Amino acid sequence: MKVGLFITCLVDLVRPNIGFAALKLLEDAGCEVIVPASQTCCGQPGYNSGARDIAKTLAKKVLAEFKDCDYVVAPSGSCSGQMKLHVVEDLFKGEPEEAEFRALAAKWYELSDFLVNVLKSEKLAGKFKGTVTYHDSCAGLRELGIKTQPRALLETSGCTLNEMQDAEKCCGFGGTFSIKLGEISTRMAENKCVNIGVAGADAVVGGDLGCLLNIEGRLRRNGDMKTKVYHFAEVVAGMTE
Repeated sequence: MKVGLFITCLVDLVRPNIGFAALKLLEDAGCEVIVPASQTCCGQPGYNSGARDIAKTLAKKVLAEFKDCDYVVAPSGSCSGQMKLHVVEDLFKGEPEEAEFRALAAKWYELSDFLVNVLKSEKLAGKFKGTVTYHDSCAGLRELGIKTQPRALLETSGCTLNEMQDAEKCCGFGGTFSIKLGEISTRMAENKCVNIGVAGADAVVGGDLGCLLNIEGRLRRNGDMKTKVYHFAEVVAGMTE
């Protein structure tokens, strides 16, 4: 099984450990993992900003890099939603490339969904001693139905899950939303951090690095240097140190 790993530009530039964790999880499951060296961005920032031509150019680049893989997996519900939904239903709908993008979308999976529902992964490397609370990222939850999958994976790592209040509410990142509406974004992040504190977990875990960076930034500005912030892939791959 040839699986293309779309690292995401944010993971590549800010926390590559997530990419290595995803790679480990896929290889441990027996996949032949392909990581095109030329990959960059799925085009979502441009798409969200109205730069449709740039978004289309980047989407075509992703298609060329991954179209020959049996599956494509990304450690991000946000990027996965872009390629599975927005590229197909908006950017290329009715255009000559639509069929190719629909074929790509059909074999594209967010990482936890792929591990749970395609690979049926049960034995994972990570053993996390402590409690975690989980933040549901908007794109993964609302566009792709990512909810139980990462929690099931965390359970295999042996950690205790303390659910926070309003786990499904936005952290305030929202890509360009956090830039255009900074004051609202800050208040939303503040609310999220309060709920994390009440949950009393050793770490907050999520599936999209944008959310995690936003949450971690607010935690640290509030003086919380203790609560760890991890992508679920790091926890279940045993790569939190």
